[in-house]
Amino acid sequence: MQALWMLAASFFFATMAVCIKIASAWFNASELVFWRGLIGMGIMALWARSLRTSLGTHYPVMHAWRSLVGVLSLGAWFYAIAGLPLATAMTLNYMSSVWVAAFLVGGSLVAWNPRSGPPLASRQGALALTVLAGFAGVVVMLRPTIDQQQVFAGLVGLLSGLLSAFAYLQVMALGRIGEPEVRTVFYFAVGSAVAGGAGMLVEGVSPWQWQHAWWLLPMAVLASLGQWCMTRAYSHGPTLVVANLQYSGIVFGALYSLLLFGDDIPWAGWAGMGLICASGIAATVLRTRAAPDAPAEEH
Repeated sequence: MQALWMLAASFFFATMAVCIKIASAWFNASELVFWRGLIGMGIMALWARSLRTSLGTHYPVMHAWRSLVGVLSLGAWFYAIAGLPLATAMTLNYMSSVWVAAFLVGGSLVAWNPRSGPPLASRQGALALTVLAGFAGVVVMLRPTIDQQQVFAGLVGLLSGLLSAFAYLQVMALGRIGEPEVRTVFYFAVGSAVAGGAGMLVEGVSPWQWQHAWWLLPMAVLASLGQWCMTRAYSHGPTLVVANLQYSGIVFGALYSLLLFGDDIPWAGWAGMGLICASGIAATVLRTRAAPDAPAEEH
């Protein structure tokens, strides 16, 4: 059942990305972030009430920092979805596991004391190779699948995965001090609504048309359903099978990209996506060994 919940979560997240790509034709990234946050606040409040979990927190600064980084990642991902083939944008966002592995390698080198022997990174060759394979996958995938006009969107998509890794590390810190996930997701929704509203003051507000605005509701509902299914998948403790099945979201995204948007993905693009999936799975395995109680990632 844990595996089925994770497959459902990946499907919901990929379908949410479809709604975002469609809605991006009429709404800018700030508006999408705002409405996802506002509607998500209501859904998370109802969820917390059903669990009888208080939304009050003793760690507002940690939640504020997590929300800031998470909102920046979310906005970058929404921008990439609007400007790139859906499969490419999904894959770049799922680079977060590879970025976390890169942080572990880099952190061990920074903290290395020559008197204690070889640095940890040299003793974790598999982790370093995983990082290199992930970035090689990015190069292989982006070169054949991105037009010259899409280079900036590709860089923003890569940035979304990097920021998502920072947000994940903060979620891990909140989990260690006992913050319920529903509370963490609620404050992330609050941060999304506030940041999206601030962005709308700069980018402006698009003309409101109900036939287009209806795409905003499934976007937020699917995001909440995905988070709920992911929580159920991890409810009995994260397992390697569950953690790695999150990469099925890339498969769903690729199918949507081909069937709904008619995107042409060359063989080199598929090879790059496969390499990123493999490196992400390897990074997840290595990370799970180091932190067996790590929380779920968010999208």
